[in-house]
This record gives sequence, structure tokens and C-alpha cells, in this order.
Amino acid sequence: MRTYVLGTDTVETSAALCDYLDDRLDSGDTVHAVNSLWGGSRTDAETARDGEDAVDVVRSRLGSRVTVETHQFVRGNDPDEDLLAHADAVDADELVLGVRKRNPTGKIVFGSTVQSVLLASSRPVAVVPLETTD
Repeated sequence: MRTYVLGTDTVETSAALCDYLDDRLDSGDTVHAVNSLWGGSRTDAETARDGEDAVDVVRSRLGSRVTVETHQFVRGNDPDEDLLAHADAVDADELVLGVRKRNPTGKIVFGSTVQSVLLASSRPVAVVPLETTD
């Protein structure tokens, strides 16, 4: 039995993370889909809805095979703080995050959340490539 913590903020990211996990999961595993928002004036209703949709994708894609718990944190923390704290709280075996390729040559530039998690985590972190953006 393994415990995974997925950091997601979009439906597309959730789909890619589910694709990554698809052949790695066993029936006794648990997946925690986590979306972290600042709240207050820094988070509008559309962003909150997008976060809910993102974690719901994980439940609908993987919920028939493994235990899926969804979490939308709105407590003023940076997303990396929420991801790392939740991974500690559930004693996660692996964190799974998405990263976009940001330039035409395909060099990966880590976003601040991914970079912070990679530098601070004492747990394995899988970084799943997402679509290329300019």
C-alpha cells in the first residue's frame, strides 16, 4: 500500500498526473489530490471552481480503483507549504507534480512551487511533463 499526494490546479494537470499513476497503482493505494489557494482577494470564484474541478478529475479517473481523497486548502499558504505539510500528515510515499516546458527548445524551467517542493521535500517527488507553453 502506497500513498501518493498529487498537487494540481487544472483539469489538464490532473489528467496528466492520473496518466502517470495509471499503471503504478495497486488496489490498496491511496491518492490525495491537493489544490492550494490563497483565499480572500487573491482567489476569485472561478479559480476556486477550477481547483474543485481539478481534484474531481482525480476522483473520477482513479476512484474506482483506489481510495481517493480530495483536498482544497484555502488558508493563505504558498502551495508548496500546503503540499509538503499534507505529505507529512499522511506520510506520503511520493509527491507527484506537473511541470510545463516553457520554451521552444524544450528545456524545462521549474515553476516556483515545483522548485520549492523539490528543494524542501525529504520524500520522492515525481515531476510529470505537461504541454509546452511559450
